Amino acid sequence: MVTVRDRLSAPGLHISVEFYPPRDDAEEGVLWHAIRRLEPLQPAFVSVTYGAGGSSRDRTIRVTERIARETTLLPVAHLTAVGHSVTELRHVIGSYAAVGVRNILAVRGDPPGDDPLADWVAHPEGLDYADELVTLIRSLGDFSVGVAAFPGMHPRSADMETDTRYFVGKVRAGADYAITQMLYTATDYTDLRARALAAGADVPILPGIMPVTSYGRLRRMQDLSGQAAPLELAERLRAVDGDTKAGYRIGIDHAVAMCAELIEAGAPGLHFNTFNRSRATVDVLSELGLVDGAASAAGVAVATG
Repeated sequence: MVTVRDRLSAPGLHISVEFYPPRDDAEEGVLWHAIRRLEPLQPAFVSVTYGAGGSSRDRTIRVTERIARETTLLPVAHLTAVGHSVTELRHVIGSYAAVGVRNILAVRGDPPGDDPLADWVAHPEGLDYADELVTLIRSLGDFSVGVAAFPGMHPRSADMETDTRYFVGKVRAGADYAITQMLYTATDYTDLRARALAAGADVPILPGIMPVTSYGRLRRMQDLSGQAAPLELAERLRAVDGDTKAGYRIGIDHAVAMCAELIEAGAPGLHFNTFNRSRATVDVLSELGLVDGAASAAGVAVATG
């Protein structure tokens, strides 16, 4: 069984991508177009998200199983603790194992609804923290488990020291690697990595990349994450608000520059949140020289390193 742990232990820069479960047949077509276009890049793994409160649980399992069955990709299934009893969590983990999925990203999860910063209430028969979910997954079989990491800190953390302590707890519970919430600067990543290492959490931390190509999307991401974007980026996107091409160019340029800094700083990989589209990911990788430009333009991108 190949695991993300195995993939990340190999030398070189590791590219990975993230999808979300489609809500209908039309979205499913878009998703599979993106999967097929990104598959030739041979990413280290692809992850499939899990809606708040497990709202997309069945679709996550179905999409993850299909990726494992019909593609050459290594799928990672997200799993959240919110809204689930331990019995339900055991069932979901068993469902993944039954279809051959042994790589899981364990997150506590946001509360259901439109406000991710609403009061978080644990299921009366569930878990309170992500480290408990990591422990549960590892107790049920030979799984490779990833966790989330937060540039700055999680909006619910009281302070940086507390946030670091929670992250260390997840690593000690058995996490093999971490993926950051989307980054705006390479410095946020290197600061996070330095804090983790100083506290004894020596696991690969993959920077989360999502090119922000419009002012509206930037505001939405800030609302969801509670993380402030650089003023300069916000002002540039606001100045071209409504101009799709100009916003896209700004977002790609910012992502390319940040990724170049991350690679220079020794990040083990780049994890792209795709929104079930392939274009921005391919464009960033092409401009970084990580895929062949002519091939990517034709939709047949190939890895070069």
